[in-house]
Amino acid sequence: MKYKKLKVFGVKFQEGIMISIGEVLAAKTYPGRGIVVGKSKDGHYAVTAYFIMGRSENSRNRIFVGDGEGIRTEAFDETKLSDPSLIIYSPVKVIGNKTIITNGDQTDTVYDFITTGKCFNKALMSREFEPDAPNYTPRISAIVDIEKEKLHFRMSILKSNAGNPDCCNRYFYDYDNIPAGEGRFIHTYKEDIEPLPSFEGEPVRVELSGNIDEFTENIWNSLNEANKVSLFTRFIDIKTGKYETRIVNKNK
Repeated sequence: MKYKKLKVFGVKFQEGIMISIGEVLAAKTYPGRGIVVGKSKDGHYAVTAYFIMGRSENSRNRIFVGDGEGIRTEAFDETKLSDPSLIIYSPVKVIGNKTIITNGDQTDTVYDFITTGKCFNKALMSREFEPDAPNYTPRISAIVDIEKEKLHFRMSILKSNAGNPDCCNRYFYDYDNIPAGEGRFIHTYKEDIEPLPSFEGEPVRVELSGNIDEFTENIWNSLNEANKVSLFTRFIDIKTGKYETRIVNKNK
């Protein structure tokens, strides 16, 4: 069988063959912030990951810490914190059998809408990209829902219209019963150039493998050494809802 050659993030791969999450990340110097959701190779777990990167001192001065069933960001060195508005937030919150993962304070928006009986999409229709001109960083979000031993998840990106802040483009993606060993990856920046262009296209289809420690190590070691800051991973048992979590911080 012949496969068509194509490029993903400037690296040649074969169409029809899934790319491992490690290969995808290793091809990028600055994907920014990223979310991975999928199913483990053995089919037993919902797999989730969220990472942050930074180029400025303020962005790199962060760590992830546990906060109930979720996590929050904190300044590693409070004396060096210059602007907390877009870097201090709760990336992960849990409500019932739903896990919310985002790159900003829209986590709280989604959480609040769900607690009042509204939905993920409706919550994000009330938000837009970050006001950090000239990049206008996209807001990326996911919600993982495990019910009746089935995995269902949604992803979203809210971004400027090709750098034009007068228009907010909102995209939503819905995944039901994804195959074992497969995931989706969405991140904030397409390329490491100035100004930083927003991610384009559908979330990337990626191959997931290994247990939680192997998965965590693969992502962490594949992120650009100079720019990586923190990583959160979680494996959720699809039958029981029990989970294991790993947090890795460059600042220790």
